[in-house]
Amino acid sequence: MGITVNDDFDEQSFWNKVSGYARTAGRGVIEKSLWLYYAAQSPNTPKWAKSVIYGALAYFVLPVDAIPDLIPLVGFTDDLGALAAAVASVAMYIDDDVREAARRKMSDWFQSDPESVNEGH
Repeated sequence: MGITVNDDFDEQSFWNKVSGYARTAGRGVIEKSLWLYYAAQSPNTPKWAKSVIYGALAYFVLPVDAIPDLIPLVGFTDDLGALAAAVASVAMYIDDDVREAARRKMSDWFQSDPESVNEGH
């Protein structure tokens, strides 16, 4: 499924980062990024909300950001802030279906063997 709402967001980069950094980034960052991703996939989410979502997700996948992701313990704090702000802005579109899709994906990554984290979506 191609995404055209925001040219700065690259879906493959999103899945590479989320799957590659799932354990390093932690549950909070990954859960929020998945909520946003799945909310953006919903036909019930309006274009303005998708723009907010894709902006936050684009920031998340950018290789250069305010705090480099490779710095232990603090590397994802700026990403978490951007994701949390987007979640707050579009919370009404993060419904039970979105939360369930994110929960299933997180269950795959956080409750299975470490090798499965890198299998993608």
